[in-house]
Amino acid sequence: MATTPEHDQRIANLTFASVYPHYVNKVEKKGRTKEELHQVIHWLTGFNDADIQQLIDDKVTFETFFAKAKINPNAHLITGVICGYRIEEIITPLTKQVRYLDKVVDELAKGKKMEKILRQPA
Repeated sequence: MATTPEHDQRIANLTFASVYPHYVNKVEKKGRTKEELHQVIHWLTGFNDADIQQLIDDKVTFETFFAKAKINPNAHLITGVICGYRIEEIITPLTKQVRYLDKVVDELAKGKKMEKILRQPA
């Protein structure tokens, strides 16, 4: 699925710090914890708690955030629709990575088991 260049640029320029509080609020409102949020972010990106805090403090854009990330080799197993886009059909790599993050946060908030979110074998 092709996203527009304007859409991709808007996502690239968003700061992680501006979105992170929404992630925390979303998962905590559904009874999950900030620690669980950090666990899924770590799984997807390789960032630990200190890295996440530094990225927030530095107000990095998603473009920089994902340029520094070590994307999990199983990230391609993240599928489905998020924000009206089918993840596996998104062409732009950065937009796809941001939607991966949105999807795992969404799954966490919806109460999915951690093993499923982290795409671990049963």
